[in-house]
Amino acid sequence: MVGLTKVILRLAAGVAVAVAGAGAVSAAESNYPNRAVTWIVPFAVGGPTDAVARTVAQRVATELGQSIIVDNVPGAGGTLGATRAARTKPDGYTLFVGHIGTMAAAPYLFNALNYDPLRDFVPVFRFPDTPMALLVRSDSPFKTASELFEAARKNPEKLTFGTAGVGSSSHLAAEHLAATIKAKFTFVPYKGTGPAMTDLMGGQIDVMLDQTNVALPQVQGGRLKALALTSQSRMPLFPGVPTLTERELPGFLASTWYGIYAPAGTPSVVIDVLREAYLKALADKSFTDGLKNNGIDVLAADQVKPGPFGDFTRSEQAKWQRVIRDAGITPQ
Repeated sequence: MVGLTKVILRLAAGVAVAVAGAGAVSAAESNYPNRAVTWIVPFAVGGPTDAVARTVAQRVATELGQSIIVDNVPGAGGTLGATRAARTKPDGYTLFVGHIGTMAAAPYLFNALNYDPLRDFVPVFRFPDTPMALLVRSDSPFKTASELFEAARKNPEKLTFGTAGVGSSSHLAAEHLAATIKAKFTFVPYKGTGPAMTDLMGGQIDVMLDQTNVALPQVQGGRLKALALTSQSRMPLFPGVPTLTERELPGFLASTWYGIYAPAGTPSVVIDVLREAYLKALADKSFTDGLKNNGIDVLAADQVKPGPFGDFTRSEQAKWQRVIRDAGITPQ
């Protein structure tokens, strides 16, 4: 009887410790964040992903009441930063700025990926999108996307299509477009969109797809002409430019998208705090107007939350797996 009493007492003590521990964890989580938060950006300072991340980080930090430190970890198409983020402590103080490349295309572009986008991360919130513009030089003979597509079909591989590099979002979107219109281009990979755009303006290549926020100054300056947009709807900063989905290619959408992901195991209460801070930022018209004025497409609130963002990530993986496979892009 005495022995049984001791066992019961030990069990009761264990339960008390477990309950106390859980209470301590909950107390720490309820105080989140109580120090600066780091966002790992897997690309270099000054690039499109970095620029969008810093803009969003600055506004979200105001709502969190803590600084957000942007840590640039470039290399290997963004996968170095993703690998580091996946291995960090899941406490909400180190988060990852994932995008179409690192979270959707990378599993099919790299043979030995050191992280699994779906297993090692949980979605937190989705940034505004940056759709793409189908661009030609200002004196191009092509006045519409239809004219360009027809010429490409009639003259396989004659037209040159610049991209930011093999496996880049601009390359994948270009391959997707070529397959959709059933035409063949000669793809010319560059080390970034900057050199490709320079050659497009100089007449060394015929066409390219680039992000709307990057293309906007060149289009407004009359150096390039936008034939179409890959967004769901038209954008006021590109007056008179139709979307591909409304005319030529119903259902054709392609954008360079981004969002915040947390290491798997991050407490749900932390995810909730981050999500609510972002939704408050999106309710600020001056913030969203600033994004729109730079050619960035602000999404509806119901698209940016963790659940829809997770569904979107999975659908994008399936989509770009098909594109990479059908285009015969060899994993590195």
